[in-house]
Formats: sequence, structure tokens, C-alpha cells
Amino acid sequence: MISRRGLLIGGGLILSGCDHVNESPAFRELLFGTEKLTMAGQRLVTDRHALAREFGAADLSPVFRANGTMRPGSDLYRRLVDGNFADYRLRIDGLVRRPMALSLDQLRRAPARTQITRHDCVEGWSAIGKWTGARLAPLLNSAGLLPAARYLVFHCADDFSGTPYYESVDLIDALHPQTILAYAMNDAQLPVANGAPLRLRVERQLGYKHAKYVMRIEAVDRLDRIGLGKGGFWEDRAGYEWYAGI
Repeated sequence: MISRRGLLIGGGLILSGCDHVNESPAFRELLFGTEKLTMAGQRLVTDRHALAREFGAADLSPVFRANGTMRPGSDLYRRLVDGNFADYRLRIDGLVRRPMALSLDQLRRAPARTQITRHDCVEGWSAIGKWTGARLAPLLNSAGLLPAARYLVFHCADDFSGTPYYESVDLIDALHPQTILAYAMNDAQLPVANGAPLRLRVERQLGYKHAKYVMRIEAVDRLDRIGLGKGGFWEDRAGYEWYAGI
């Protein structure tokens, strides 16, 4: 039987390698039409607090591959890198009572979690890495989510042909105990190629949901007004599923 991970990885390879198939409405409907059913079914049978598998230090991959953008090219990001991110501020706003702008030092002092997990990429590769970062749930509690908030949108420093990268998750995944904003990887400062200064780790989803170079977190009540309406950069442009649970 083909696993959900295998189906998604295979689908991702098809989507990235065969444009004329990707443009077929019938193919898109066949591949992605069951997304809501899959999400509902997985949420029904899985404890929302169930943890993704964690590994030991002996399981760490010799090299944790970096993909996508390796270094955002904006003047702002270059200045942040040159200053070792001293002037970086993470904005948390949108449907919150107390908008915040947090320095990297403040984030390092926030409640944290370290975890060794496997990253599964839709391109067909996996790697095991050790991540340390601020737990997202306490940050959201400090900001005070409003009752209307249903999703978080992550706005990032990298862009593709002038379009800033963005991704989103719902509050079930946002408040999960393993969801962190990682500032360290394998006991060292998070490398630029892997998303410095902050990378979202949402361990129960495929790799394209793990947004790099996070600059702003926006709490929203709906996703159809974000980007092209499907909740994420690759969801809008390559037909990837919004819910990428594994």
C-alpha cells in the first residue's frame, strides 16, 4: 500500500517535473481533491498532542541538506546578517490583543524546546536534525490570540521572482508542543542556508511547511485573502496540499 508520505512525495516530483500534467485541472482534482477528507480523517484518529517521532544523537544525518533559498538577497536581510541579527525583530500581529516585536535575544530567553526529528521533503529526501527554538504556543499566549483567529501566516525574508515567501498552519498545529521557532540547529546557531535567524519547525508536516527566514507571524481568521488564496507560496503556485500532515 502506498503511504500518504509516498503519495505526497511522488505527487511533488510530478508537480515539479511535468508542467503540462501540473496544468491539467483533472489531474489537480485527482491528486488534491481529497485534502479536506484526509485532514479530517487524520485529525479524527490522531491525538492533537501526539508527538512526531524523536531520535537520538547517534541518528543525526552527517549533512542536513539545505534547499530552496540559500540566502535572501534583500538589503534588509544583508544588513541583518552583517549585524549577526542584532537588529532583527519578529513581529507577531494580526488578530492578537498585544502585538509584539521580539529580538532574537528575547526569543532565546522564551520557553524553549530541543528535539531531534526527521525532515521529510516533498522532493523525495529526508534528513534528521537537532533543533532548538522558542515554543510557539507560549509566544501566542503572550500576544493574546483573539477568538476570531484560526490560522497563523508566516511571512518570510526570502522571495521568488519578487514575491515574498509565505506559509500558514492552523491553530492545532501552531499550539502543538513540538512546534517551535528554531534558532539553533545541531547545537550551533542556525545557518543562513537553513533559515537563520528563525525557521518554523512544525514536525507533523512535510518540509515545505517549515518556513525559513521568518520575519512576521500574522494571526488571521481566513486564508483566502493571503497570497493567491490557498494559504502558502507553493500551494498557490504548484498545487501542493495546504495540509501536509504525515
